[in-house]
Amino acid sequence: MSRRCDLLAVGVMSGNKVSHSNRKTRRRFLPNLQTLSFKSDTLGVELNLKVATSTLRTINKFGSIDNFLVNYRYAKLTPEAQKIRNKIKQKLIKSGRLDEVKIVKEKKAARTKK
Repeated sequence: MSRRCDLLAVGVMSGNKVSHSNRKTRRRFLPNLQTLSFKSDTLGVELNLKVATSTLRTINKFGSIDNFLVNYRYAKLTPEAQKIRNKIKQKLIKSGRLDEVKIVKEKKAARTKK
């Protein structure tokens, strides 16, 4: 069983444990993974995913799993998450509700010199 987030592939990191005498030994930093089920309003199903708590905070920021998958960068998603995202987008396009879910980022105004 791999310790990896199903949405953003957050995984195990390694580093050094540094003692008081400044001796370095290798150690592992494990992600805080939670097995949760998310209700997809668009697909009408529950998605059972193993998600890191850092990813969960991002999902809460976007509002729902559908909003998160549609608006998050495609390249940073895992292949499983990319498939789910494509299904959600196709269904939203068929129903004509993609504009309701899509978040349009405003461009920052050019800085002016004073």
